[in-house]
Amino acid sequence: MRASVLHFLRRFWHGEYRVAVNINDYLDIYCPYYEGPPSHGRMERYILFMVNHEGYTSCQHRMRGFKRWECNRPSGPDGPLRFSEKFQLFTPFSLGFEFRPGHEYYYISSPHPNHVGRACLKLKVYVRPPDGSGYDSPEPFLTDGGPCWRPGSMALLAVLTSLLLGLFSWL
Repeated sequence: MRASVLHFLRRFWHGEYRVAVNINDYLDIYCPYYEGPPSHGRMERYILFMVNHEGYTSCQHRMRGFKRWECNRPSGPDGPLRFSEKFQLFTPFSLGFEFRPGHEYYYISSPHPNHVGRACLKLKVYVRPPDGSGYDSPEPFLTDGGPCWRPGSMALLAVLTSLLLGLFSWL
């Protein structure tokens, strides 16, 4: 593997990836996909969870976390699975999630039960206030009660999506 890919993998595994989004932005998650026939044991399968800060730091989804998606078709006939998260204040769906500006949200992966020992991948998502000012709202489920992460530079969702897609194509 190239050095840049190894650096990317190290950052993702150590929980250093953060992205800042606005309300009504989408974040696309692409699951690992294999066109050729690699051995069944090498195909990666993950269960992706949204967790609180404690679950994020310890990489434990059992700490006030819940399953968001499952990457369980690494060689499906329709290509890679893609899941989208829409960061919205209100959702019309009973199982939808509502996000609040000025808060951080945490995602982790857990290997599929048949693939124990794989790395825990982590991602922090910060929802920016609409005008860059503070936003005073009730604390939603699963957010960290501590100070919010403020992005030093504007991360683009397209870059993250490209990096994630690139990561999974290298594996």
